[in-house]
Amino acid sequence: MAESNDSVFVDVEKIYLGGKEHHVRTGCGSVSVIVYGDQDKPALITYPDLALNYMSCFQGLFFCPEVASLLVHNFCIYHISPPGHELGAAPISPDDPLPSVDDLADQIIEVLNYFGLGAVMCMGVTAGAYILTLFAMKYRQRVLGLILVSPLCKAPSWTEWLYNKVMSNMLYFYGMCGLVKEFLLQRYFSKDVRGSAEVPESDIAQACRGLLDERQGINVLRFLQAITRRPDITSGLKKLRCRTLVFVGDNSPFHSEALHMITKLDRRYSALVEVRGLESSECSIRICGPKKSILFYR
Repeated sequence: MAESNDSVFVDVEKIYLGGKEHHVRTGCGSVSVIVYGDQDKPALITYPDLALNYMSCFQGLFFCPEVASLLVHNFCIYHISPPGHELGAAPISPDDPLPSVDDLADQIIEVLNYFGLGAVMCMGVTAGAYILTLFAMKYRQRVLGLILVSPLCKAPSWTEWLYNKVMSNMLYFYGMCGLVKEFLLQRYFSKDVRGSAEVPESDIAQACRGLLDERQGINVLRFLQAITRRPDITSGLKKLRCRTLVFVGDNSPFHSEALHMITKLDRRYSALVEVRGLESSECSIRICGPKKSILFYR
């Protein structure tokens, strides 16, 4: 890594080859954490959306040289995967207790304590954004700032509940079948990216479809059930004093939720970045180079 007066150059391949996986034992089971960078630098915690992990949710961001130079030069990155979502994860036993969203937030404080971290920055996407927001509400002294992409803060609507219920049944009976993957791709991508009879499916959607094949259905089901049972945390948002930046696409299925959330946050500490003209939930941090592309941000 070399530094000039105007910019920082980052060898992205070395960043990812140099990452180290840690399995942290917590009160709610083991959690995988991938650490990239100098651990003497300030910490940035990431948490992905449903059925994703650091590779499928954040690799594209860190493979963009401009973003990688900013983040990796200034932070040590701690990618936390939801239980059973890490690469090569085995199926979680059905006898293991189902974690709640509070349990998942409490896992994060145990991760911070394991690495001896103080106050940290946090970056989360949709379901992951909810977990990190809840964590920030429970442990305010441990969060310096939040970067939230298409965040959730309310309890599921009837529409979302029904959608998640259908997906839960499919996961329970058929695992990561084709229909479940279609549901998830609709959550992640616009119609243009997913393709149609006239437009072929994009490389990035195909890559994501392949990565979803690696997920264990029972593990995804457990995270989905936890998120579906989430409580409304709107009332606690006003008490947050950390800096909060919310990203959302203006045609995202999570657009209204993000707007609701930004109105409840203290405006002195929060800001909204609304990305215009997106068909679905992508927030247009696009990937530089198709061979290094994994996923859009929402």
